[in-house]
Amino acid sequence: MKTNSLSASVRPFLKWAGGKTQLIPSIEQLLPPSFCEEEICYVEPFVGGGALLFYLLKKYHNIKNAVINDINSRLINTYLAIKYHPKDLIFLLKDLQISYMRCKSGDRQKMLFLDIRQKFNFSSLGIIEEAAYMIFLNHTCFNGLYRENSRGEFNVAFGKYVNPVICDESLIFNDSELLQRVKILNGDFSQVVDYVEQPAFVYFDPPYRPINNISFTSYSKENFNDKEQQRLKHFIDYLTTKGISILLSNSDGSAVDPENTYLDMLYKDYFINRVYARRSISRNGLSRGPIPELLIRNYRIDRE
Repeated sequence: MKTNSLSASVRPFLKWAGGKTQLIPSIEQLLPPSFCEEEICYVEPFVGGGALLFYLLKKYHNIKNAVINDINSRLINTYLAIKYHPKDLIFLLKDLQISYMRCKSGDRQKMLFLDIRQKFNFSSLGIIEEAAYMIFLNHTCFNGLYRENSRGEFNVAFGKYVNPVICDESLIFNDSELLQRVKILNGDFSQVVDYVEQPAFVYFDPPYRPINNISFTSYSKENFNDKEQQRLKHFIDYLTTKGISILLSNSDGSAVDPENTYLDMLYKDYFINRVYARRSISRNGLSRGPIPELLIRNYRIDRE
């Protein structure tokens, strides 16, 4: 199998809550048996930070084409800017990096951050400028968190980083090269059905079902509630009838409440694996540690 010749500097260009970097080994073990044996179409209806996307595109050259989608238009515009305008984006990011480093105090850095956040939320921006601001805010805000309020405004506080890497030129160029193989969509997850070409593998990473009353789900202003979880299940059922291999990740409610088996029951006709990831599920940090998550699929693997 041929592998991509790109350097090791291929990874998500954004930090993203719930990112899949640490779950990649578990996910890779559960890929469909035919994944490495033929040209395949790879699809992600909830791409987020794209950790699995970039890993698979770099390693598996038999991915003939890929399709990504997300409902967050700012996120998708950033993917588009990196794909089509990497040089222009780098020019703006370098300027932002210089401006940030010229601020000689944390107070002045915070003022710059708040000014950029204001422009990001309330100004009419072109795709490249919006992408530059999104990357800047993501790398200078608290915990590298992306969060929107109900009005769709980015509202994360300043992160007090002394020397953040705002412009990683080689990363943007390498990610841009990989994205040349990718169709980029913005909207509801269901629209990917028009772009799935058999043989295909679809990986779903939706907003996780909350496992307690402080679980983070505010990636965008849209609310992915149980009605949406059920709509997603019906969509996965439809793809299954078409013979399309799917893998879904989601929370394991029984990790906090043994009686919370909502997703186990919803996907009782599918194969379910529990894997461990380190997530923060408590404000005081006492519950920060490896907790189980669910990987749900509609196909058998060899060891079964």
